[in-house]
Amino acid sequence: LYEATSTNTGIALAAMCAQYGRKLKAFIPSTVSKTGEILLKIFGAEVFRSDKPLTVDILSDVKRLAEKEGALHLNQFENDANFEAHLRFTAKELDLQVRSRNLNLKGIIAGIGTSGHLSALSFYFKNKYGDFVKVIGVQPAGGTSIQGIRRIESGMKWIHMVKVDRVFDVEPAEAARTVIEIARSEGILVGLSSGAVAHAIKMLCSNGELEEGDYVLVFPDHGFKYVEQLRSYIE
Repeated sequence: LYEATSTNTGIALAAMCAQYGRKLKAFIPSTVSKTGEILLKIFGAEVFRSDKPLTVDILSDVKRLAEKEGALHLNQFENDANFEAHLRFTAKELDLQVRSRNLNLKGIIAGIGTSGHLSALSFYFKNKYGDFVKVIGVQPAGGTSIQGIRRIESGMKWIHMVKVDRVFDVEPAEAARTVIEIARSEGILVGLSSGAVAHAIKMLCSNGELEEGDYVLVFPDHGFKYVEQLRSYIE
């Protein structure tokens, strides 16, 4: 299996390859932390680091190499199984949690990576509850990068097929500082894209832009892979 990854999907694939006796070649952009690279290698993946900053920048190279070497390229950026899995499982699990807690759901805020999970959540909740549920995407501010999310104009498939009410820009420093704030106030270490999502709702609340009610924040991963990026903010 060949896959371009900023680590989350790559680590999941590496773990499954270990279970099923397959091999994974993981292609990572230059912005991926050394910790993320090591985690991939622990699971047995062969890792190739590019000098390009975005995962999508190396996608065409991975496609050509997979074709040349007769490998299976899963391609999370264009594979509709991405959207379908989030529609069948992530959205339904979230809906179950919302109903079991009797939440007055007003919105869902999530980062934009491949756009798979944000688009599936928008499709599911807006079809079931209408525009009463707002969907807000979070992306890095122009000219910056946050591992795990990227800007819409970098090219993504599913987000253009659904309704997203707003896209909020976050600076990398804002995301990192919010990760540290959450760790020190809640005892939970979340990832950088999660920090970006949390910062977005904090700013939207302080600006009085959110209707009163309950909001769901999607935190895709933990923060252990990002200790290198967080180090400078601690110091």
